[in-house]
Amino acid sequence: MAKLILIRHGQSLWNAENKFTGWVDVPLGEQGRAEATIASCRLKHYRVRVCFTSMLFRAIETAIIILTEVDDICDGRIPIIKHQAWHGWDKYKGSPERELPVYPTAMLDERYYGELQGLNKAETAIKFGQEQVQLWRRSYAVPPPGGESLADTVKRTVPFFCDRILPQLITGDNVLIAAHGNSLRAIIKHLENLSEGEIVNVELGTAIPIIYDIDAHGQTTNKIILN
Repeated sequence: MAKLILIRHGQSLWNAENKFTGWVDVPLGEQGRAEATIASCRLKHYRVRVCFTSMLFRAIETAIIILTEVDDICDGRIPIIKHQAWHGWDKYKGSPERELPVYPTAMLDERYYGELQGLNKAETAIKFGQEQVQLWRRSYAVPPPGGESLADTVKRTVPFFCDRILPQLITGDNVLIAAHGNSLRAIIKHLENLSEGEIVNVELGTAIPIIYDIDAHGQTTNKIILN
């Protein structure tokens, strides 16, 4: 029985300022790094074999803190970020016995907030109205201006999960995914077979591990939240 660990990144500097972030590459703040460290301690009894993150630094930073603050999580392996086709780094084949691969992918990026990126959420609600902003933020199929809806995020995230991540779980490998509220909600919708109406009400806290048991057929058999 493999463990799938999902974790939204710790609080970023723009989370702290209540800004729409999307694809803007903002790092964690002090609180976010502390949250990731706490998550590492909560996961000390788990052994991760492979990690997937988005391409955004706040997700990568969260993953690396989790994997390095408590040595046992990596089971003695050193995390190696597997950049694909970049400066020839993909030519290094690695040492599976000594290294834990970390795969960054744009398929796990946060949903694109388009013209809202960089805007303060409260000020945007005053300008456009609370109801309109809530529709952009929490509806399933309505995108913000120039951006992605949650439905759009599902279309890129779930196929990647099924094609690239699920096979690792089926073979018995414990997998950590460090990503974002919306890309993780896309995966959760798939894992729990949630309706469009149900998934829009799912909220994910920063750096709170969610753990699923996945059997050899790729089915979810249990879920716990470590908060």
